[in-house]
Amino acid sequence: MPQLNPAPWFAILTFSWLIFLTVIPPKILGHTFPNEPTAQSTEKAKPESWSWPWH
Repeated sequence: MPQLNPAPWFAILTFSWLIFLTVIPPKILGHTFPNEPTAQSTEKAKPESWSWPWH
């Protein structure tokens, strides 16, 4: 049964993964997102004091 011989199938698997790993990631990483995150200020926001009545 020729399908049990791993020699040609392992080479096909290896070459296909090499192609996938060299062609696909640059295409995916080349996309830009429409909403780029903006840098937030390093100052912490001052919390407001509790102004509700206690009773």
